[in-house]
Amino acid sequence: MIFENLKPKVVNLLTATDKTREEKLLDLCQLLSDSISYYNWVGFYFAQAETKTLHLGPYVGAPTDHTVIPFGKGICGQVAESNQNFVVPDVSAQDNYIACSFTVKSEIVVPLFVNGINIGQIDIDSHVIDPFTELDERFLEFVNQEVSKLF
Repeated sequence: MIFENLKPKVVNLLTATDKTREEKLLDLCQLLSDSISYYNWVGFYFAQAETKTLHLGPYVGAPTDHTVIPFGKGICGQVAESNQNFVVPDVSAQDNYIACSFTVKSEIVVPLFVNGINIGQIDIDSHVIDPFTELDERFLEFVNQEVSKLF
C-alpha cells in the first residue's frame, strides 16, 4: 500500500535538521505529488485568524492566483470554518468552488491542527474525477499530525 510506504518517508523528511520549516513543507508537497499519480497540485494554506483569511504557503503544481482566500469562500475557506475534512469528487458539482484551473476535476482539503486550533490545511487538486477515498483522508490526517510538530 503506497500510503503505508510513504509514512516513514514523511516522518524522515519532516524531522530533517538541515532544512527550514518552509523547505520541509515544500519537500513534502513534492514527495506527495511525485508519489501519488492523482495528486496533481499539493499545497498548504495557513490561517490568519485576525483577518479571517487563508494565505498560500508552500505548494507544488501549476501557479495559482488564489494566494489569499477568505474564510467561507471555496473549499479551503469552508474547511477553515468547519474544521472538517472536505472531499469534492467533482468540482463542477460544487456551488461554492473557486476554480483554479479547468484541469482540476476533484479536490480534497484536510485541516491542520496545532494544540486543537485549526491553523491551516493541506489542499490537493486532482485532474481525475473522484479519485479520493477514505484512505487518502486517513493518510493526509497522518501527514498533518506530523506537520503539526513543526509548529
